[in-house]
Parts: sequence; structure tokens; C-alpha cells
Amino acid sequence: MEVSLADQIPAESIAVKTSAQTWEEAVEIAGDLLVAGGATTNAYTQEMIETVINLGPYIVIAPGFALAHSRPSPSVLRTGLSLATLLEPVDFGSKNDPVRLIVGLAALDHDAHLAVMKALAKLLSTPGKIDELCEATDVTEIQRILA
Repeated sequence: MEVSLADQIPAESIAVKTSAQTWEEAVEIAGDLLVAGGATTNAYTQEMIETVINLGPYIVIAPGFALAHSRPSPSVLRTGLSLATLLEPVDFGSKNDPVRLIVGLAALDHDAHLAVMKALAKLLSTPGKIDELCEATDVTEIQRILA
């Protein structure tokens, strides 16, 4: 069954042209958006930051794109996604820096997010989609691109 990213990322979990000075602030934005959408508690945001501190910037999975996440934990209320485009790109210390688009991922368990990840991979592998998302000027435009 194919998953629609537009259905997986509620409007309250999207931020357009937001400002972050550091990678930690960028991950915080993605985490705050997960909280706003009801997917996680605030504790999960800190878990995502600690994951990068402990494991490095492996979350920067494509040029300009980071997938902020951590392990399933009690701070995950449901599987969910958030999306933020950054006004100014930030460095994570990755070969794929600087990051302009950050997606937050929360998963209840190791299998719950596989369909979402497949849909996300399909979107991101489409030439020009990251640029299109980063150039969007409002949430409605992001939702249109995701659909």
C-alpha cells in the first residue's frame, strides 16, 4: 500500500523558510513540529539531538537534506513526520552539507515507518523535488508538492 506524504505531515508539522543558526536549532525545529502534530513529546527532540551528537551527522542523507530521528522510545506517541525548510542552510559536518530541508521522523517501532520512508525516498529521488520544497513560500504549497 502506498502512503501519501501529504496525509502523513499535518499542516501544523510544516514550517516554511524558518531560521536556524546551528544544526541543533534545525533539529529542534523539526522536533517542535513533531510535538505540534501530536507525534512526540518534547523529550524526543532532545533524543534526536543526542543521536547526532553520539553517532555523527549520518542523518544528512542527501545533498541539502537531513532526516532527523531517534530510536523508538516512550516519547514517541505515534509514528509521524515533520518538515521544515530553512531560510539559511546550516552545516551538520556532513559531506552533504549545507542542509536546507529537514524532515523529522518519529516511529513507534522499527517497522511502523517503513511505508513512510519508502514514500519519502520516492519523493526525494525525484529530480528537483528538494529545490521545489525549499522554494515553496507557504504550507499549502508544500502540501501540494507532497501530494
